[in-house]
Amino acid sequence: MLDANLKTQLQSYMERITQPFEMVASLDDGDKSRELSELLREIEAMSDKITLREDGDDERRPSFSLNRVDGDISLRFAGIPMGHEFTSLVLALLQVGGHPPKVSDEVIEQVQALQGDFRFETYFSLSCQNCPDVVQALNLMAVLNPNIKHVAIDGALFQDEVDQRQVMAVPSVFLNGEEFGQGRMGLEEILAKLDTGTAERDAEKLNAKDAFDVLVVGGGPAGAASAIYAARKGIRTGVAAERFGGQVLDTMAIENFISVKETEGPKLATALEQHVREYDVDIMNLQRAQQLIPADSEGGLHEVRFASGASLKTKTLILATGARWREVNVPGEKEYRGRGVAYCPHCDGPLFKGKSVAVIGGGNSGVEAAIDLAGIVEHVTLLEFDTKLRADAVLQKKLHSLANVTVHVNAQTSEITGDGTKVNGLLYKDRDSGEEHRVELAGVFVQIGLVPNTDWLKGTVELSRHGEIITDARGETSIPGIYAAGDVTTVPYKQIVIAMGEGAKAALSAFDHLIRTSVSDAA
Repeated sequence: MLDANLKTQLQSYMERITQPFEMVASLDDGDKSRELSELLREIEAMSDKITLREDGDDERRPSFSLNRVDGDISLRFAGIPMGHEFTSLVLALLQVGGHPPKVSDEVIEQVQALQGDFRFETYFSLSCQNCPDVVQALNLMAVLNPNIKHVAIDGALFQDEVDQRQVMAVPSVFLNGEEFGQGRMGLEEILAKLDTGTAERDAEKLNAKDAFDVLVVGGGPAGAASAIYAARKGIRTGVAAERFGGQVLDTMAIENFISVKETEGPKLATALEQHVREYDVDIMNLQRAQQLIPADSEGGLHEVRFASGASLKTKTLILATGARWREVNVPGEKEYRGRGVAYCPHCDGPLFKGKSVAVIGGGNSGVEAAIDLAGIVEHVTLLEFDTKLRADAVLQKKLHSLANVTVHVNAQTSEITGDGTKVNGLLYKDRDSGEEHRVELAGVFVQIGLVPNTDWLKGTVELSRHGEIITDARGETSIPGIYAAGDVTTVPYKQIVIAMGEGAKAALSAFDHLIRTSVSDAA
């Protein structure tokens, strides 16, 4: 089941286990059960502290639980946690085996203090890069608190269950049988939803902070680079981010990040945060900026207010809030988001196995999505508003070679339809003839580019007609002391490596501004 390289890696991790536990498998006669049995036997052989039983009676088969011999833990995988979930398996084995988690004592205490009955179920797909964060967070919570139970379910193996619960996007989390959340969620986000006083307490802490020399708003590549370059100057640096990693978290394969042959978005985001934490940077996560109040005069303090009720002040400010998926803005899109309307083909594609779907968008991302989905679903209809596809020629050639893909150009999507609970079709107009057409399908993947996260900045810094922050060659905005970097700006070519460079430049410019301002004040 495991290749030699994975066995070697896993063996080194298993040496860190300090407490005995057992794996209890619930199996049937199917091929997947045989694969799971083989995997668990290989794991058992790696540590004398792990025991395997195959007499489990769980209804979901194949599945297995991890049970500490002298503790009360309810943690289960339904399916075979390989692919993106292999790391989740490794961490679960380590944590059940007594290896300490890499989270703060404050967070551990908060998890342990939760009172009540929490039965979590998470539906994931092995190709979903957003799912491991949720699975790992809930697994850890189940390890730390006996009131919390968690089962991670591979939706592709339990299709009937997925259909019955109308799970059409992953990760999808249920708590005590009711929908709890959908999409990427970290441990802090889950705790904030369970412990309703968290946001208020965090806001109080932020309000009490002294003014920063440099405050970075945004935790993507640009924000991370800004924070590192600022902190290296020895000045008081803070990062406030809605989610550290930003849009990179939603990126599957990265093959053009110089010096790194290939990686994945979540891995890069983790590396970014780890690098920032090597410096004296105050990281404030789960903070969505809501209002900017520029300084009254040059040399004064800028203020940023957040949706949590928190407010931070700073001598210089770097805006690195990035961009988000652009919406089609047609009837049905918002109503059926997460119920057939999706934005991540890698994450949600496996849930539409054997069904028909549409992809809206004929650029690189749209054509790549159609190619990927064609290997999973029954049929893909690609719709492009322009008179021709805009993707690279090599991608178009591959697309047109696929027998289960239909391409419509000059096609204006007018409505996404559904039966009240899930998507069942799409309407589009032929822009040449004006004729309306309907396509019967189960899912719609929107891939039409990005829109900058600048709604909260209107009326402050100068924006382009596309909503991007206008900057000069030094990254400065229309307001002295306020800089911007990354996909949120007018700088062309939205690439990770470019965002990082712009972030570094903005930090250096902010430091230069601080020096000049302090010299001017002294004079």
